Amino acid sequence: MGRKVTVAACALNQWALDFQGNLQRILKSIEIAKRKGARYRLGPELEICGYGCWDHYYESDTLLHSLQVLAALLESPVTQDIICDVGMPVLHRNVRYNCRVIFLNRRILLIRPKMALANEGNYRELRWFTPWSRSRQTEEYFLPRMIQDVTKQETVPFGDAVLATRDTCIGSEICEELWTPHRSAQSLPTASGSHHVLRKAHARVDLVTMATTKNGGIYLLANQKGCDGDRLYYDGCALIAMNGHIFAQGSQFSLDDVEVLTATLDLEDVRSYRAEISSRNLAASRVSPYPRVKVDFALSCREDLLEPPSEPVEWMYHSPAEEISLGPACWLWDFLRRTSHPGGVDSAATACLVYSMCRQVCEAVRNGNQEVLADVRAIVDQLSYTPQDPRDLCGRLLTTCYMASENSSQETCDRAKELAQQIGSHHIGLNIDPAVTAVVGIFSLVTGKRPLFAAHGGSSRENLALQNVQARLRMVLAYLFAQLSLWARGARGGLLVLGSANVDESLLGYLTKYDCSSADINPIGGISKTDLKAFVHFCMEHFQLPALQRILAAPATAELEPLTDGQVSQTDEEDMGMTYAELSVYGRLRKIAKAGPYSMFCKLVNMWKDACSPRQVADKVRQFFSKYAMNRHKMTTLTPAYHAESYSPDDNRFDLRPFLYNSSWPWQFRCIEDQVHQLESRGPQDLDGVD
Repeated sequence: MGRKVTVAACALNQWALDFQGNLQRILKSIEIAKRKGARYRLGPELEICGYGCWDHYYESDTLLHSLQVLAALLESPVTQDIICDVGMPVLHRNVRYNCRVIFLNRRILLIRPKMALANEGNYRELRWFTPWSRSRQTEEYFLPRMIQDVTKQETVPFGDAVLATRDTCIGSEICEELWTPHRSAQSLPTASGSHHVLRKAHARVDLVTMATTKNGGIYLLANQKGCDGDRLYYDGCALIAMNGHIFAQGSQFSLDDVEVLTATLDLEDVRSYRAEISSRNLAASRVSPYPRVKVDFALSCREDLLEPPSEPVEWMYHSPAEEISLGPACWLWDFLRRTSHPGGVDSAATACLVYSMCRQVCEAVRNGNQEVLADVRAIVDQLSYTPQDPRDLCGRLLTTCYMASENSSQETCDRAKELAQQIGSHHIGLNIDPAVTAVVGIFSLVTGKRPLFAAHGGSSRENLALQNVQARLRMVLAYLFAQLSLWARGARGGLLVLGSANVDESLLGYLTKYDCSSADINPIGGISKTDLKAFVHFCMEHFQLPALQRILAAPATAELEPLTDGQVSQTDEEDMGMTYAELSVYGRLRKIAKAGPYSMFCKLVNMWKDACSPRQVADKVRQFFSKYAMNRHKMTTLTPAYHAESYSPDDNRFDLRPFLYNSSWPWQFRCIEDQVHQLESRGPQDLDGVD
């Protein structure tokens, strides 16, 4: 009698609207799953069209091509004798649903629509889909003719149901349903389109292990991986769990387009585990049963006594610094190979990410990944090239350019050159003073006035304008060199320009609009200054890059104002009027805690009571919100950045706010001032009661 089942969960690097590539990756995953003995294969959410289609979901073409891919899957001999669970959009009664389509041997068993849609942060599923609200109910779905021709079925069940095979019962839930407070009492396979955020893996794993600890059962989680067309990086982490333990762990960051996890598990272990949970059994006896779709198929084999079951594993987590070194590098690799352009950057952290990417590419090639090797050869335009040394590959892919001015220190120039030598990038040094003089000269010729830096007697307006001219000219020169530097070296193609503004600087608007923060993509734009420093320290130790020690020790500075005795007189934190650590606190309170000026003041009065008086806290909050409001317009032109931080101010999709504010915040600041007066009138005392 069969008791053991082998199941497969997949992590696929799907690409929005790449129907041909998506089909090939799905078929490859099914082929691998069968080769490993699996009789059930679970794929990521919306894997047929790619999760990030966004408003393309409105287009009938997206639905049509998804059906065409489904037909190709049904017809393929690869999909025979294995239950395949794939994700795609489905139009039912002129309503668009995010669905799982489960099929076996050219027949569709069930179409299961998503019941809880993700609609916060980066997600807008309610914009394109409708949730299925009829719990434990199904109705008939009339198949399109192209599918009928393959399956010879006219209708199939559509709704919230489970499959009843000869030996077990299979249900499913889709991504957001894993995170909802009121989940089904079942433990189910989950298909996910879950993106990477620093420190998120713990929550995902905990949800799965807690669910199977409480209810027992076998739980599979499949997820998309890679960059499927925008700012998000889907970080895999496919897993298979049973009765509160992990039995298979997928990689979180990998250049492999297809990853298939399998585990062989004993159904009797589930039954005996559940038999002891009286509360679960009592609840199960009271609820209405799920509609069951009978399937004449068994996941187990008759003679499996000698089949060794899988053993539990301990989940291995990455540190945040490791996540930064791996996640943006993988995202950058997908962007690079899918645009077929190498990149150029000008900051230490961004350069380290490119170097980290080169290390991962070389490792993948050493491990026999032929797809990565083919991509590298296409990018560098050398069909015989095989990358072995990350420094050599970095020299072919990365151009670093230090653009000095009269306000730049020699120490900064030396540090940039030293780092470029250690990572192997093609390094260019140039001076922008002639361009600055020419542009300012045009202004003087037209107006008859010559602006001066504040250090030379100029006003704050003159001082800021002269800084911005330098910053914007660096952007112009970066794009000029990106377009023509390979041409000058006798090579084909062009370069991508990579930005280097971090999430804290963007939040405050501490950047010049259309300056060197403007680029094609920004690998570090969603990472805080604090985490970036930890990442650079990680690179210094793990990649043997001693140049980073001097960079870490140097004060952060834009070097846009005149030097004092050859030394930098301007630092970022002095310019901003606050520290990067404070900025991270403001960012988390503003976005995650959803605090306006008054609420932020009330929270910080308690958080900082040992270091600041209420008056000082009020001044800090007013300063932050004033600068934030004045500079919010800069977020509308922010370079697309890797999304890694939950307080990102990305205006495009994640942080939807106005960009025209009354930056004096009269009502809010008056409420803060009233509260300060009340606290000051009480005298020194415990402030825990402030709310």
